Amino acid sequence: MRWHQKEISQVIEELGTSLNGLSQTEAQKRLEEYGPNELQEKEKKSPFIMFLDQFKDFLIIVLICAAVIAGVVGKPIDALAIIAIVILNAIIGFIQEYKAEEAMAALKKMAAPKSTVLRDGVPSNILASEIVPGDIVLLEAGQIVPADMRLETVNMKVDEAALTGESVPVEKHIAPLRDKHLPLGDRKNVVYQGTIVTYGRGVGVVVATGMETEMGKIATMLQEEKDVKTPLQQRLAAFGKRLAIAILVICAIVFTAGLMRGEPVTLMLLTAISLAVAAIPEALPAIVTIALALAAKKMAKQNALIRKLPAVETLGSVTYICSDKTGTLTLNKMAVEEIWMDGKLEKGSRVQGVEWSNEKTLEPLNPRTLESLFFTALTLSNDAQVDADGNLIGDPTEIALFNIARDKDFDKKELGEKFPRVTEIPFDSDRKCMTTIHKTGVRSRESGEKAEFISFTKGAIEVLIEQADNILASEGLKELDKNEILKISEGMAADGLRVLGVCMRRWDAMPDDISPENIEAGLTILGLVGLMDPPREEAKEAVALCKTAGIKPVMITGDHPLTARAIAKRLGILDDDTRAVITGRELEKVSLEEFEERVEHIRVYARVAPDQKLKIVKALQDKGQFVAMTGDGVNDAPAIKRANIGIAMGITGTDVSKEASSMILLDDNFATIVRAAKEGRLVYDNILKFIKYSMTSNAGTLWAIFLAPFFGLPLPLLPLQILWMNLLTDSLPGLALTAEPAERNVMKKPPRHPGEGVFAHGRGFYIVKFGLVIGITALLFQAFAIKEGMPWQTMVFTALVIGRMAVAMSVRSDYDSLFKIGFFSNKPLLGAVLLTFTLQMTVVYVPFLNPIFKTEPLALSELMVTLALSAVVFFVMEIEKLTRRKKNV
Repeated sequence: MRWHQKEISQVIEELGTSLNGLSQTEAQKRLEEYGPNELQEKEKKSPFIMFLDQFKDFLIIVLICAAVIAGVVGKPIDALAIIAIVILNAIIGFIQEYKAEEAMAALKKMAAPKSTVLRDGVPSNILASEIVPGDIVLLEAGQIVPADMRLETVNMKVDEAALTGESVPVEKHIAPLRDKHLPLGDRKNVVYQGTIVTYGRGVGVVVATGMETEMGKIATMLQEEKDVKTPLQQRLAAFGKRLAIAILVICAIVFTAGLMRGEPVTLMLLTAISLAVAAIPEALPAIVTIALALAAKKMAKQNALIRKLPAVETLGSVTYICSDKTGTLTLNKMAVEEIWMDGKLEKGSRVQGVEWSNEKTLEPLNPRTLESLFFTALTLSNDAQVDADGNLIGDPTEIALFNIARDKDFDKKELGEKFPRVTEIPFDSDRKCMTTIHKTGVRSRESGEKAEFISFTKGAIEVLIEQADNILASEGLKELDKNEILKISEGMAADGLRVLGVCMRRWDAMPDDISPENIEAGLTILGLVGLMDPPREEAKEAVALCKTAGIKPVMITGDHPLTARAIAKRLGILDDDTRAVITGRELEKVSLEEFEERVEHIRVYARVAPDQKLKIVKALQDKGQFVAMTGDGVNDAPAIKRANIGIAMGITGTDVSKEASSMILLDDNFATIVRAAKEGRLVYDNILKFIKYSMTSNAGTLWAIFLAPFFGLPLPLLPLQILWMNLLTDSLPGLALTAEPAERNVMKKPPRHPGEGVFAHGRGFYIVKFGLVIGITALLFQAFAIKEGMPWQTMVFTALVIGRMAVAMSVRSDYDSLFKIGFFSNKPLLGAVLLTFTLQMTVVYVPFLNPIFKTEPLALSELMVTLALSAVVFFVMEIEKLTRRKKNV
């Protein structure tokens, strides 16, 4: 129903109620019909099912199969190690998902606990859950609105930021609105469940309760939206499937080739199984989890709190950041941006820089009187107050006016004592202005008479200009040029400013008639003031960095299009392309097909409704984009949950938005998102480095065992040696790679394409190519050692282990030489390499381990030859990087 379009009498008639409210009998009947005024939750998954869901990932299933096989063939230690990794992974995933289900509970907390309604014409204080459609509810400042209501009588302001994104409290009225397509924020005669009355009081007729309210519709969307898999989860799932198929094929070939050469069936079966276990990077889930956890810890210190670990990497993949304006891109604090006075317009920082007079004189012919009157008006015609802790409290606009006057040394306490307020005419939406009257005791030099009182009026200039007789300039009173002032006002509004006029009138004595018609007539205009919630300085730098990194920033706000456009231009989000701005009303009229054609070019959305935010996210995702969505209100929660990464505000954010999010900004700052995106890219880069290191090393072992029969050589490694090498080299060096610092170009390249797999950009070819280099080099070394009568198996075994350390050092950068980035720039990796070398030497030189691993001590010359072979692998990889640098690839 479009309740905002109807007359209040029509609403009352359609709902079958009256201004005296419902009877207790009728209310009880409706409660049974409509149900309690509560948000209903859908049936949740049990914790047990939630835990079992963690084992559905394909790579996890492959690891479980590998563990079973390892246990069957008598490798219990390997089996237990793999199972431990799988269970740890499941526990972490379960905790994250369990916490994410708390969003609905937070939403329910926003409902008002008790409310005052009229029942049988008598005010009754009842539970908000007992309110039904047709109830007459009494509202006053400080209350949470308990249901959606069409207002019947009103003189109040409502904070709707959590629902609509409107940055300032909304002045309400009761007149019907004819436009049926009005967004929620413009329906000034309706109040919504969960919003807060900040000023005044009113009476409303309940038109919707429970899940039928706008809050309920958001709850429904929140429940219907399923979590979207992160890029990392998608890539690792695809990687696991391809890897499992490749390993099974290779192991089958190795097993068959061995049998054809006459090798024992048991030996070849154990070798094939050992190869399968070794080829699977079982440390990958642990490496990923630890890399994400370390990054999350680092990001928390940078004011980005990670709620869901995979979100860390997702940040590195985002192609669009859809950000709320208020508080994220802006300071969430109204400030005076422009002042027009005495025919001059001062803008931006110049407002602060101008040497305004701070003479507290109200003498009409003093050369500084205009400035003094102007700032005195801002100070005294103002209800903002300083509390006991020194904090300013009051309407955001009045706080901004208070601040600019205080900055010019106009102290409210001092001026209030000198020119005490006698009475006031409060602001209302019909007059669009407010007036205060002060006792001055100042003698007018013009008439020689004592002017005892002065009134200051501030409000909408288009209203005040009709009540004004003249304008004050430095040379005195001047004739009023209405067209000129309106032109100035329109220019300020075009800059996205909220424009207020400031006027005065002198009184010889306190007027008997203090009606608005008498007091707010015959005014003298002092000047205009333009206010805005200004953009953050660091946000401008962050937007520029986004563009460099190929990330497109988009502003989504409930504010006016002019304000949104002005802020977006100042931040660099928007150029002069008018097609890049769209309002909620325009979006409602656009078909889905047309919107999806335009969505990648739109940079600013103004006056949007909650379901439209969700529509924006879905449209971008349908175009193959990865979307980060920020927000602080209840209205943002469904879109936050649907986005590839949802980001809630830590300071201004509601519990609902926080529970639906993957990440919380502790400082509500857009720049923090960009810093977090850099960390996300670093995490994924380091995971790729581990995959490249692990798979290249494993490929070397596979090639050596696979090709040995074709060279007429015996198997270079025994099953236990394969498993030892895998256990030794995948763990510590792999973990140390997660500590690798960011490369210099991490934020100068575009985001990874959403469809890009882990083998993209030649990584698959790199793994095969250098795996082949390692495998063939090992076989040539094996042939040489056999010919020279050396302990060839120990030498090949050791060469492959140390060769893996050479690979780990080389893959630290895709482009730069290890000698440039430095051996000590990743000390954990250096320590892991030294420890791995020490443990391998223990297997070679400790006597009681020789029969277990089938090794024998190497002479110094044999060890030197083995180490030299490992160095060959390292230098081949470094030469390949040098070639690429010269080609500038």
